[in-house]
Amino acid sequence: MQKSDFFYELPEELIAQTPAEPRDSSRLMVIDRQSGEIRHDRFYNICDYLKSGDLLVMNDSRVFPARIFGVKRETGVPVEFLLLKRRSLCEWETMVRPGRRLKPGAVVDFPENLSAEIVDNADGGNRIVKFTFEGDFFDILDRIGQMPLPPYITEKLTDNDRYNTIYCRETGSAAAPTAGLHFTGREFEKAREKGIDTAYVTLHVGLGTFRPVKEDNILDHKMHTEHYSIPPETAEKIKACKARGGRVIAVGTTSCRTLESAAQTGKLCDDTSIFIYPGYEFKCIDGLITNFHLPESTLIMLVSAFLGREKTLAAYNTAIRERYRFFSFGDCNLII
Repeated sequence: MQKSDFFYELPEELIAQTPAEPRDSSRLMVIDRQSGEIRHDRFYNICDYLKSGDLLVMNDSRVFPARIFGVKRETGVPVEFLLLKRRSLCEWETMVRPGRRLKPGAVVDFPENLSAEIVDNADGGNRIVKFTFEGDFFDILDRIGQMPLPPYITEKLTDNDRYNTIYCRETGSAAAPTAGLHFTGREFEKAREKGIDTAYVTLHVGLGTFRPVKEDNILDHKMHTEHYSIPPETAEKIKACKARGGRVIAVGTTSCRTLESAAQTGKLCDDTSIFIYPGYEFKCIDGLITNFHLPESTLIMLVSAFLGREKTLAAYNTAIRERYRFFSFGDCNLII
């Protein structure tokens, strides 16, 4: 399978720069997984397409303001850190700029008496850094940091909460599980009234989710690794849903990757680098709520595995023709 098999032309003006207001006013494309038939609606009506006994599984990871700006202590040169992965209480794998000036031993000072020493090199030009601080680290980041928005969003976010879901709990993501951004309390109230259950998993999203596929043969692509955990309560809810004939519906590709990883390994807590592309046999999910993804990305490949490549590209071309908004702050589709 070639990377070009998942290409489509997207007009730049359809890349959403700001979130919908209110959250659930975004458009919803409902796609029949078997026939490919398409319906157009708004997200606040999503429960109309779900049934009593269904189970929505959501990623409760919270994005934190992971982009911070400081100066190199020796020279005063401005420095940018993007925190990617926590390794211990004080150590993080970090993307640094300018990388050539930040070698092991260098010290960077930030506001709020926060400092960091470069202790080692990491893959991809990243660095392992050790922070020194007083108080709560994430409180400091909330005061001095910026949200790590994807590179295709050029407008500044005025409210950091809009790059988090309303149900986020577990801090650790460098990018949002964006399918969940559409939910408000209204959808959860409708779900309860209709007998639709909800459950949560945690997968901390890394910036590897935006890493382009560079190899022409997609099987040569090396997937990034992310950590997930599934509470025993969620595992029991999934078993109960299957037993009663309900459908397990993953809210987002991160929830999908978590559930399918656990279905493969039987582990409720693990690292995963699962790569889902056409030909993959799904073992857990029966439906998928997701945004519209970048051309030739691993995410559109995952959607193509679930819906079929031809039906996926047909749906995306319909979305372009109907002027849907794309990517992180864009509109949504339900495949069921």
